[in-house]
This record gives sequence, C-alpha cells and structure tokens, in this order.
Amino acid sequence: MPRKNNKKPQHLLVKETSQLLPFLIQSLPETGRNSVKSILKRGQVIVDDEVQTRHNLEVHPGQKIQIVKNKIAKRTSTLHGLEILHEDDHIIVIEKSSGLLSIASHKEKQLTAHRQLMNYVKSKNPNNRIYIVHRLDRDTSGVMMFAKSEDVKNTLQKAWKKVVKERTYVALVEGLVKKRQGSIESFLRESKTLKMISSQNPKGGQKAVTHYKVIQSNGKYTLLEVQLETGRKNQIRVHMEDIGHPIAGDKKYGANTNPLKRLGLHAQILTFVHPKSGKVLRFESPVPRSFYSNSK
Repeated sequence: MPRKNNKKPQHLLVKETSQLLPFLIQSLPETGRNSVKSILKRGQVIVDDEVQTRHNLEVHPGQKIQIVKNKIAKRTSTLHGLEILHEDDHIIVIEKSSGLLSIASHKEKQLTAHRQLMNYVKSKNPNNRIYIVHRLDRDTSGVMMFAKSEDVKNTLQKAWKKVVKERTYVALVEGLVKKRQGSIESFLRESKTLKMISSQNPKGGQKAVTHYKVIQSNGKYTLLEVQLETGRKNQIRVHMEDIGHPIAGDKKYGANTNPLKRLGLHAQILTFVHPKSGKVLRFESPVPRSFYSNSK
C-alpha cells in the first residue's frame, strides 16, 4: 500500500469538549500514542493559529487544529527548561522549570528564559523582540509572562495591580503552620549582600503583603497556597522566614532541609487582563507531585 503524502498540514475540527492529547489520539488512530506526544512536544500542533504543546489544554467544539511538519518544530526544539503556554502578537506566557533564570545575570548570559524566547521570536522575524514584564526566581517554577513590544511591557508594568487578577503560588514550608490562614505585612529592602531584609518600620523599604492558607501538613512540612498582594523581590521567601516557616530548600532564608532537591516554591496561577483585547486570561501550571507527597 502506498504511503500517504503527509507534507500538507492535517486539518482537524473539534466536535466535543476534550483535552488536547486525548483528542489527537482519537483523531489520529493510525498514529501511536508516543508519536502523538512527540508531535505535540515538537510544536507541530496549532490550535486556532497558535502553537500549543500542552497535553491537558482544553479544546472546544468548533476549534480548528492543524498538524504541520517540522517548520515550527525546529523553532521550539531549542527551548530548554520552559514550555510556551500561550502566544499571540503581544505576549508570550510560559511555564518555567526550576533552575532556569528568567533573565541574564553576571554569571549566566545564555541559557535564560528571556534569551531563549528572544531567539525563538527572532527565528520568525529578525526584528522581533521579547521584553521582561515580571520575574520568577531561578529556582521557582511555574507561570510567567513576557511582552513582545516595549509598549505592551510598559502598559502591563504601569497597571500591574489592576491588570493582574490572581497570582497564586504553592509553597512547601518547614514545620507545622498552626494558623490555617493569615496575612503577612512588612517593609522590604535589599542589603549589600543582595538579601532582602524585612522590617516593620515603614521607612525600612517597600511595603509587601502576602496572604496564605494551609492546604495540608504532616507536621514536618506544610503545603501552603500563597496569594501575592504586592510583588517584591523574594517576597514569599522572606515572609515565610518571618513567620518561622522557611520554604523547604531555601537556605538563603533560613531553611535547614531540602527534601525536593530544589526550592519548594511554584507559581501555579496567573490571571490577567490582556493588554490589547481586554479579555481576562487564566493560566495554570500543575503543582509538582513531590510538593504533595512531602507534606502528606
């Protein structure tokens, strides 16, 4: 039997609500499950004109899906430690792995989220650029957003408190947090050693407010849901040390243990108003299972 000519993109139409991976497996019965996963990973799946790589992306009736050859795959295969969750003409939202810098430091220039995304957009057009809107610490994983123009970056940063509707983290902290929920408020400033110092003195820095509630605890560790009211550098890390429950693996801010072999902090949810369309977009990154298993 002659092989089918697969050079042209395949076009699929969603007829009922499903997650992307199960939909593709059902729609491509002659393609093995592992091959379908590889097609997704390589960035060969386009949903409504946007490259998608998430297995659990929800697709709905009427949405159009294309499966292309390696043209787009070549652009995304060079991305390490990050996954693109959403891309349009104005922003890129990613899921960043622990250990990847958001932007270059004096020690690391090349393998950063910013540099990789800059190379990615330039591969489409040499004039394209990427701009930092906010940052995640190197060892914090989860959802992060970049702008594709200086105008959009400025719009987002100037109205950040109004634009961002939800910014939720999950933190694995040392010890038993007895208070089921609470708020921490202090003033933060950076020391000469680049460590953030917390103070109750209003003249001691920028105001920082963090809200938390307990998810579960085994006494040795507690898993917290953390909401940021302000977004200061190392804010959650400092505030957890303030209440006597430093984040697991955070030696800089008082931790004595490192059960995850990484910082126990994950940016789970980012919900914001799109700077151009005005639509509210919500992105969620699954919490690593190890966070739950170490607090049961």
